[in-house]
Amino acid sequence: MERKNMSSINIIHLLGFQMPHNIRFLIFFLFLIIYYVTLCGNLLIITLVSYSKSLHSPMYFFLSQLSISDILLITDILPNTFHGMLGKGTVLSFSDCHTQFYFFAVSETLECLLLTVMSYDRYLAICKPLHYSLTMNFQVCWMIVITCWALGFFLEMIHTLMISQLKFCGSGIVDHFFCDLDPILQLSCYDTTIIQLEVTLLSAVFIVIPFFIIIVSYIYIIITIFNIPSVTGRQKVFSTCSSHLTVVSIFFGTLICVYFLPSKGQSMNITKFLSLFYTVGTPLLNPMIYSLRNTDLKQAVDKIINHCLYFLLTET
Repeated sequence: MERKNMSSINIIHLLGFQMPHNIRFLIFFLFLIIYYVTLCGNLLIITLVSYSKSLHSPMYFFLSQLSISDILLITDILPNTFHGMLGKGTVLSFSDCHTQFYFFAVSETLECLLLTVMSYDRYLAICKPLHYSLTMNFQVCWMIVITCWALGFFLEMIHTLMISQLKFCGSGIVDHFFCDLDPILQLSCYDTTIIQLEVTLLSAVFIVIPFFIIIVSYIYIIITIFNIPSVTGRQKVFSTCSSHLTVVSIFFGTLICVYFLPSKGQSMNITKFLSLFYTVGTPLLNPMIYSLRNTDLKQAVDKIINHCLYFLLTET
């Protein structure tokens, strides 16, 4: 393999978002608000699903796992981004960079798998309602979730360890706001063709195949919906999966734009903006989309608020 004639480096300097100094603190506080709103929204969903008996169903169980994945993702990305906004970028050791990439890859892989499982859950509930309670019981749900987490942690561990064996050289400057795969590989002293091939294969397994399964599931769901005679029945059934379909469109749409469309000649600012969608935007939007468009979650929130108000009134 060809070796670049450059000195070895041990640190990475993430440039982050280059912006005028007079708006730096404004953007910082905007991202800080986004971070806390994301944490509160996803923690609210986890709490509601855990304590509200009306939400003890496979659909909401998978949703709570998706919220955990979102919290992992945004907590992995934004703290270092905050540091870079207040200073002139972020300086990380390669071990810290690999750790950030590892948890980023785990959460993205888990999100793909969970969104796929959720689409299959909706397929069973709508197209196979008589077999749903037997097929998707809580024992099966736990096995599916544990498998998803195990696959994410194990496979991405192998992937990250292979990248960590590379030697890196050059300036160590990366024009990005987190340690994504392509910026890391561009610093390698050696040819990374084999690793990029492995990444392509993993992408096919954890992005393309899940996306194909989701598409097929929704084709069957749409056919079933159109066979429902009443308009009210169609609307009611479609409302149970419209939130999930919206999240899938946002998440997979941005992933495809960043990792599958040709990046040659594409501005790094555009890449950063698209990366924001699936690293920051998706964890923020997921609880909003599910909460605003889901009657069960709204009713659970109302019950908790009424219970709290009743408790306060009786105490006073």
